[in-house]
Amino acid sequence: MKIGLLGFGVVGRGVYEITEGRDDMQVTKVLCLEDVQLPDAEAVRDIRQIVEDDSIDTVVEAMGGLHPAYDFVRAAIVAGKNVVTSNKALVCTFYDELLPLVKEKGVCFRCTAAVGGGIGWLSELERARRVQEIREVGGIMNGTCNYILDNMTRLGLNYDDVLKQAQKLGYAEANPSTDVDGIDTWHKVILSANIAFGVSLDKDSVPVAGIRNIQAQDVENFKAHGLVCKLISTGKRDGGVISAYVQPTLVREGEPEAAVPMNYNLITFVGATSERMSFFGQGAGRYPTAYNVVQDLVDVLAGRGFYAPYGGKVTAVNEEKLTWYVRGGWNGSVKEHWGSAAVTEPVSVAEMHAWLKENSNAFIAAIR
Repeated sequence: MKIGLLGFGVVGRGVYEITEGRDDMQVTKVLCLEDVQLPDAEAVRDIRQIVEDDSIDTVVEAMGGLHPAYDFVRAAIVAGKNVVTSNKALVCTFYDELLPLVKEKGVCFRCTAAVGGGIGWLSELERARRVQEIREVGGIMNGTCNYILDNMTRLGLNYDDVLKQAQKLGYAEANPSTDVDGIDTWHKVILSANIAFGVSLDKDSVPVAGIRNIQAQDVENFKAHGLVCKLISTGKRDGGVISAYVQPTLVREGEPEAAVPMNYNLITFVGATSERMSFFGQGAGRYPTAYNVVQDLVDVLAGRGFYAPYGGKVTAVNEEKLTWYVRGGWNGSVKEHWGSAAVTEPVSVAEMHAWLKENSNAFIAAIR
């Protein structure tokens, strides 16, 4: 296998280093802006030098972002090259464009590292759906948010201080919006649900709430009631109806999610035969993520393409009623008060997220 590598940052460099010691694959060209000197690969700045090179059969996209990453990936597929990517935003956003094109061109397309980093989540989901119906997917999918919530819970720190700490350690970006507003998790659960259920979820029908507005007083309220807050994603299929959402969720002390420390992930599927199966590990990092990219390259060598058939467009229906912790402006039905916050009577996921859009300074958490 001859590989054209797009991007030579954290993940790209890891992929190069892991493949260096293999005799079944070789990175021959690297697209990057820096003048890197590599013993067995040529650094190039024009994507055409990769997509027009007939000796390159596989492209690894490790650039991140939507553009030009999508344009480059599409060009590679059109040129008849296999593609492996770790870019969850790209795959989720352009799912309906990429999957039919991959089928048309007869190439392999893999993206295991896009969800869970070093956890082989999507490849395990692929294996599970071959022999059973998948009824539910989700869990803790973002290490940055888990790091913040874990430190607020264990050390009693406030949100701003923990965020600064996470940024210093490299767990959070200078602009942390994608993580703390739940967008990263949103991309991951949509992609997971698409593969688990063999559909293409309408992204606009999947609501998302993040942790930006959580305060130390909220965490103290949770502790007083034996609860721990985590950012949890959910995708469910029940009787042909699919629901999907991302939101802060309160779980009981002693539940598996409550114990997930630092920047780790815990991702779960519920199968009709296997019931609950959970996968724990680091959700990011150079070598954990690059490891799964190389695992995908091995699968491509074996002729294994995408994880599930491309399914039709489906709208998520989020009418499930939950009890909620709400701080800030709630004027609906109240079950009890926890200090200045309210615990609601059951309210549907759709209704609560619609309310939050109109009350953007509030904080909500579903009580599981």
